[in-house]
Amino acid sequence: MSYLSIYVHIPFCVRKCNYCDFLSAPSDEETRQDYVDALCDEITHRAEKFKDRIVDTVFFGGGTPSVLSGGQMSKIMATIRNSFQILPTAEISMEMNPGTADFEKLEIYKELGINRLSIGLQSADNEELKMLGRIHTWEDFLKTWEMVRKAGFTNVNIDLMSALPGQTIESYRNTLEKVLSLQPEHISAYSLIIEEGTLFYRWFEEEDGESLEDISIGDEAMGFKEGKYKKLPDEVTDRQMYEMTERMLKENGYHRYEISNYALAGYECKHNIGYWKRKEYLGLGLGSASLLFDEREGGKINIRSGNVQNLNCYLNLGVEQDIFGEIIYDENKWTEEYNLLTKKDQMEEFMFLGLRMMEGICPAEFEQQFGKKLEDVYGSQITKLVKQGLLEQKEGTKRYALTKQGIDVSNQVFVEFLY
Repeated sequence: MSYLSIYVHIPFCVRKCNYCDFLSAPSDEETRQDYVDALCDEITHRAEKFKDRIVDTVFFGGGTPSVLSGGQMSKIMATIRNSFQILPTAEISMEMNPGTADFEKLEIYKELGINRLSIGLQSADNEELKMLGRIHTWEDFLKTWEMVRKAGFTNVNIDLMSALPGQTIESYRNTLEKVLSLQPEHISAYSLIIEEGTLFYRWFEEEDGESLEDISIGDEAMGFKEGKYKKLPDEVTDRQMYEMTERMLKENGYHRYEISNYALAGYECKHNIGYWKRKEYLGLGLGSASLLFDEREGGKINIRSGNVQNLNCYLNLGVEQDIFGEIIYDENKWTEEYNLLTKKDQMEEFMFLGLRMMEGICPAEFEQQFGKKLEDVYGSQITKLVKQGLLEQKEGTKRYALTKQGIDVSNQVFVEFLY
């Protein structure tokens, strides 16, 4: 039996956050409805190629999927269920932000079979939230959290960020303590990365930059003129926050199963694990990515592809018909980027994606997939990293995994397998 994961991109949000470089933007109701209609067309017709697959995870990401109405989400889910074979126990996740879903919406999500929510909190400090350009306060988040639990959701992730401008050890510890008191099943904790094209990039990275007076952060300057958020935390403070996250979450029963992800036992995100283990997945919607396998002469090939990223283009693709009114199926019209992965590409991905997980990578799985022994391909790199104390082979499983020191410099380790 062959399994498939599905990612559905909803590119709309209430307001673009100051650090966000995702393919998302505010929109009006008409645009959102047009997008839902176009998305359902894509779902219906691309599913034709996957009639023999069992879908075991579905993930709605964004943007903010919860900006859609309950009726719009119902239409999308109905189209997915009518087009694909969905495993009865499938993990169906949805990202949401505080203040974008009332209790009625949450009840609809539950009825639709959505069984995992991921809530974007980022910080429990209201000034930090305003500085980030978030639309909510800590109090708004608590109201959402109470509704989520009341609606019966028992598998919920909370997203957190550290190393924010002006953030202190004390304010970050306070955020961790508040979140841990709620006992979510899963916590994703990321250190802020300044991405090109964001407002933060203009402020922190551009050579000349803009004057503080010219930069609007949220609804007000939020202390920029006084210099409160003028600088990012230094490396020592960033490091302390990083170590604090691991320590406090471990003390509260969360095990780290991936570099930035922690879960109570049994609540690891199956969909994301599929990404790290290079499981086949289909991306639907604007700008979404796919990793698909195809049997061709000479064996199985791997294809990474990406959907069109221009919204107007996506909305106008339409579904073509021939002169007899029959649907013309052409998957390529949704695809803007198409890359055939060489065996070398695949082996590199196996290494740097698999090593993100704390369990590490399995030599036997490598040999099964690629017909070569792991040590024959990457023996010198493995030997070097083991000597440096960045990689270790676990006695019981024989898997290679990052050491604590290796986790700290993971990008340095991953580069070793790219040549």
